[in-house]
This record gives sequence, structure tokens and C-alpha cells, in this order.
Amino acid sequence: MHRFRTNHVGFNRQRTKIMACAKGGLLVSPAVLGLVLLVGCPPPGTGPDTGKPSFGWGSQQRQPEPSPPRLEKVWPARAVWVVRQNYTSPSQIADLMDQCRDAGFNTVIFQVRGNATVLYRSKLEPWAEELDGKDPGFDPLEVACREAHRRGLALHAWVNVLPAWRGDSPPADARQLYNRRPEWFWYDQAGRRQPLGWYVSLNPCLPEVRQYLVNVFAEIVSGYPIDGLHLDYIRFPSEESPKGSDYPRDQRTTALFKLDSGGKTPASAGAQWSNWRTTQVTQLVRGIHRMVRQTRPRVMLTAACGHDPDEHRRRYHQDGPGWLRAGLIDAAFVMNYTKDTDLYRRRQEKWRNAVPGKPVIPGISVYMHDDDRVTVQQLQYARYWNHGVALFSASVLFDDDPRSRQRLQTVRPILQAMQRQPVAMAD
Repeated sequence: MHRFRTNHVGFNRQRTKIMACAKGGLLVSPAVLGLVLLVGCPPPGTGPDTGKPSFGWGSQQRQPEPSPPRLEKVWPARAVWVVRQNYTSPSQIADLMDQCRDAGFNTVIFQVRGNATVLYRSKLEPWAEELDGKDPGFDPLEVACREAHRRGLALHAWVNVLPAWRGDSPPADARQLYNRRPEWFWYDQAGRRQPLGWYVSLNPCLPEVRQYLVNVFAEIVSGYPIDGLHLDYIRFPSEESPKGSDYPRDQRTTALFKLDSGGKTPASAGAQWSNWRTTQVTQLVRGIHRMVRQTRPRVMLTAACGHDPDEHRRRYHQDGPGWLRAGLIDAAFVMNYTKDTDLYRRRQEKWRNAVPGKPVIPGISVYMHDDDRVTVQQLQYARYWNHGVALFSASVLFDDDPRSRQRLQTVRPILQAMQRQPVAMAD
């Protein structure tokens, strides 16, 4: 565990400014005040001795970058992920938005698609099992947009892209893709379908799958006043699944690869087979990007990306840095989940070095932190990097239990101190 280092130069000035915030209505307990003071101190390896800017309460200038104007209006982002299991009624959604606003967030990443079932009215996919697989009598995404905008919050629709079922048994609904389009899923060389248990995924190497997903997300972009579309699980399978290298080996995918590679097979192509699969995922991102720009150009397109860009390109065919360089996404939310702050810093710096000046937002796994000082130090780095932060997830901050209340008490004054720029609405 790293020790926190206090920069005594300007310490009293920082304390005065924090107390001024308290007089203005931001009540900070003495314990949390001590943690918040750390936000004004430089992280290890920064400050006057290194030639790098120290933390301050003013806005740190960042290098100009070729980004759409909307980014300048929302950055630094103060985002929180809201998982689909966190709401089942309009009143719960309204309460969540109250909590997000009061905590100091400016962006809500609101999950509306988990495994090819959805939490909005769709002509293409059935209602989510979290809503008992039927129309709940209201449209959660519509309510979320309305309640977020009433409170000055940006609403980003969060979609799991490739997962299309999760569970030990097949879905009962005949309309679900697992039953309706079995040929769109992963198969290994022996013709065995990806086993059930964790998420089972669609095959992005098939053009018809890519087009279907573009159509699904077009429903959201064209039908709801969202401010952003957030792509999650936009990669080959990992977690509990068998190795991604086993997939896909179905005849159609193999034939498409042979066509593109001059007759090679996956077994004989080496790195070309790996690169081709990465290209297919990128083609999917490209199609989604084109649809968003043609439909509602001011909607932001972001992606949840793995903590190591090289490893995730090699193992899971997710080329997040390449998407940023090509302008296919507006920002990468890096799932930098760890309780080791030095590892967190090294991971984020690797990303920043891969795409200098591009919006790379660290995702912080608040739920993993037994010590709130870890959360504070990771937020401290996020302020220094100055593209914002995203916390996973809302439930660990807003649940009605002592630990959640303590987490919220820790992060709230820091987020509120970061309120420097207005939030951007898409239209």
C-alpha cells in the first residue's frame, strides 16, 4: 500500500477553499475532510520537483485534440455506471437520478441491454428477464432520459454488444436470439456451440451479425434523446468462457477468412488469423459509428475497454487505441479495476501513452476497495489526468447499508469539487 504524501506548500490555502465549500452548503465530515485534502496534493511522481503540474482547485489545461465540440462541453466526465438490475420502476429511476445529481456526477451510464434482451420498447428484441420478460407498463430508457435531463445530467445508454444469453439453460422465449438465430453464435472447430454458463456471444465475424447489431442500436439512437451510446463487451469472450482462440471455427467464418486471406485456413495463417478477427470487431465498431453519425451526429459514442490495450487486442481482439486514433469512438472508459493504486497508475499511463491527448477515462472499482483512502488516491490521479472518471457502480454507493453510505460520504465531496464544466446534452 502506498503512503499518502502531503504537500505542505499551499496546504492551508487548500483547507481554506474546502471549508469555503462547506460554508456554501457542502457539508464535509472531519474524517472525509482529511481525505478530500489529499485531492489537492500531487500524486507520487508529480509536482514542482518533476516538472509536472500539481493538483489545484482550478481547471488544468489539457492539450488540444481533434475531438467534436461536444467533448469540450462535458469533460472532465464524472460518470457512474447503473446496472440493469438496479431498477424496476419509474420511481426507482427518478430516485437514482436524484442520488447521482446529489453525489456530484454529471453523466449516468444507464444499462439497457444485457444479453440480447432489452429494457426499452424494441421491435427487434424481447424484454429483459430483469423485467420478467414482459412490458412493465413503462419504458425505462424513456424515463431515464427524462429524469436525467430534468436534473442536468447526461444520459448514456449502456449496451452489452456481443453477449446474447447468460445462464445454465437456454432462454424460454422463442424470440430470443439464442433460439431464433443459433447460427449466429460461437462454434469451435468440432462444431460445438459455446457452452452455457457465463455469457454466450454472437459472432462478429459474420456480416449479418454486425448489421443486426447496428440495427438494434439504431433503434436507441433514433428513438430516444440519449446523449451517448456506451458499448460494453465489444470483444471476444473471456471470463468463464473457453479461450477466445477456440472461436469462431464454423464453416461460414472459415470461408470468409479464406476469401480475405487468399485461401489460408485459421490453422495455417498464424498472426493473420488473429489480426483478421480483430478487424472484424473493428468493422462492427465502424458500422455503429457510421450509424450514429448519420442518425444523430452529436450523440457521443464510447466503449468500455480492457485495462491493458496490448493484451486485450491480442487475446480478445479489442483495439480500443485504434478506435480512438481512427475517430471511431469519442472516448474510451478503461476498466482499471484494482485495489493496487500503483498498478492502477501504470495501467492508465500505458493507455495515455498509446493515444496521447485522446479522452481515456479511468473506471474505478469502488466495490473492491476495503480502504477508502485507495478510492481517494485513485480519484486524485483521475483529476490530474483531467479527462474525468467513472465509478462502478451506483449500487455500491447508493444502497441503504453502512458501507455504501461510507463510500458515498468519501466520494461525494471530491466529485462536487470537480464540478468545473457544464454537462453536454446531445441536442
